[in-house]
Amino acid sequence: MTKDPTSTPTDAGAAAESSSWSSKPEIDRKRPPSAPALGLRGTLLFLWRQLTSMQTALILLMLLAIAAVPGSLYPQRSVNPTLTEEFLEQNGRWGEILDRLGFFNVFSSTWFSAIYLLLFISLIGCIVPRVGVHLKQLRAKPPRTPSRLTRFTGYTRIELDRAETHGTEGTDAPAVADDLIERARRSLRRSRYRTEIREEKGSRSVSAERGLLRETGNLTFHIALVGVLICIAGGQLTSYRGQITVIEGDGFANSLTQYDSFESGAWFDETEMPDFRFTLEDFRATYVQPGEGGNVGEPRSFEADVQVVTPGQEQLSKTLQVNKPLHVEGTSMYLLGNGYAPAVTVTDPEGTVVAEGPVITVPLGDTGYTSQLVIKAPDARPEQTAVVGFFLPTGTIDEQGPRSLFPDSLDPQLALTVHQGDLGMDSGIPQNAYEVDLTTLTPVTGEDGTPVLIRLYPGQEFALPDGTTVSFDGLRRYAAFDVAHNPFERWILLSALVAVGGLILSLFVPRRRVWVRVRETSEGTVLEVAGLARSDDPALEGDVHALASSLTEAQDGTADATHDHHQERSARAAEPPFEGSAQ
Repeated sequence: MTKDPTSTPTDAGAAAESSSWSSKPEIDRKRPPSAPALGLRGTLLFLWRQLTSMQTALILLMLLAIAAVPGSLYPQRSVNPTLTEEFLEQNGRWGEILDRLGFFNVFSSTWFSAIYLLLFISLIGCIVPRVGVHLKQLRAKPPRTPSRLTRFTGYTRIELDRAETHGTEGTDAPAVADDLIERARRSLRRSRYRTEIREEKGSRSVSAERGLLRETGNLTFHIALVGVLICIAGGQLTSYRGQITVIEGDGFANSLTQYDSFESGAWFDETEMPDFRFTLEDFRATYVQPGEGGNVGEPRSFEADVQVVTPGQEQLSKTLQVNKPLHVEGTSMYLLGNGYAPAVTVTDPEGTVVAEGPVITVPLGDTGYTSQLVIKAPDARPEQTAVVGFFLPTGTIDEQGPRSLFPDSLDPQLALTVHQGDLGMDSGIPQNAYEVDLTTLTPVTGEDGTPVLIRLYPGQEFALPDGTTVSFDGLRRYAAFDVAHNPFERWILLSALVAVGGLILSLFVPRRRVWVRVRETSEGTVLEVAGLARSDDPALEGDVHALASSLTEAQDGTADATHDHHQERSARAAEPPFEGSAQ
């Protein structure tokens, strides 16, 4: 065996090792340099760029919509705390888990606020740089004409012979080019293009651009969206909402003590509450009568006539209806519900009047408006007294018990029982005015030992064996109102309208660039026209051809002009990006 005297065992091993990987051992022997560490500043910059990307903003917007879904599926404490407590009692452990996760206070929960704030930061971080770039684009001139127009949309080349155009061979050639360029500029300006005439080597051209309003609309939409988020947050912090119940003939003054329930934002200032008051003059309700179309007893309309008084202004008469609120002093008052308030007088065995006046009853939810009535008389002697039962607008008592057959007050009745004992009102624990715990009370009974059942019509009085009397003195109606004040309400509406307008601009305004080049040759004048759209614009090609035709038809003797139209190529695959296409 012949041995190469220049080879060594070391070289042979290295060659064998390198031959198993690459034909370039000098590269394989070099270890590639490791990537530099980002460091704290680089990591923060990377996270900021990810947060402020449009993709992240869209994801956060979708998450915000998903996070708002539980707010419509589960009762919210800020809207209806009673319904929330009922849900917790009915669902046990599952209700406790949902409560810990904040599903009953969705819009003030930590996770919803986190998504809200991240979306807010993302939108601002995305908008600010784009605004700067867009302002530069508005001040900048249209991009220069590309050297090759053949690769753009609607490319049209037209050759104009000098003799045919001007009739003589001595016509000044530059004048022809100047005329075409000037008419191209005027035509494009009439079509709302920004234009710039450029001098080139051996030719002249017009560079035109329009559609920057599309980006303006896009930025306006995003800025208005940020405005909506700011106004919603401001409204949540400074607004208030309360519920009141007013009986016919009674009034309401806008102060905290007058509300049955009240919720306000963290920055709410009681001293800034609008100063107004109103009186409920009359409440009217109409229902489907027998023989009319629809279900008997179905409500047709609810109307509340009120007299509104504000300082320094004349008294106003307004009528509230469902979905037709009253707006006064920046406050909106909505008609929520209604019911009956029978006037009842109760005297104890000593003859002292312990309860008198209209009593608000709570409808039980049936179509006849059967309503529950509770009267508490803690001052009655010798024992505290509670009168409980039902108000029946069109009443009957049969084997099904006391009930109303129709929601209108055609035959009003009271079906009551009287109980005595400790009402528990001295314990210091707040109680619901429309509920009473009968397990701690003893019913007033007759001679046979059974509870005394009282049935009263308007104007009647009933005396119990122990001397307690109950009388049904009259009937009035009441209305329940929701009073809401949000100082950012108008700004939310304005921001939403601006966002819609910006979105319309960004969707329907096409962004285009059009170039016209005129070059003189030994045979005549060559006209080239082409365009470019940033997005789908099917009308661009036809508009380019129409521009070329209008420029040549204005010249004399163009009947024999030669048209060389090149079909549009695949723009997105063959041409450079829009912003750099003119380079």
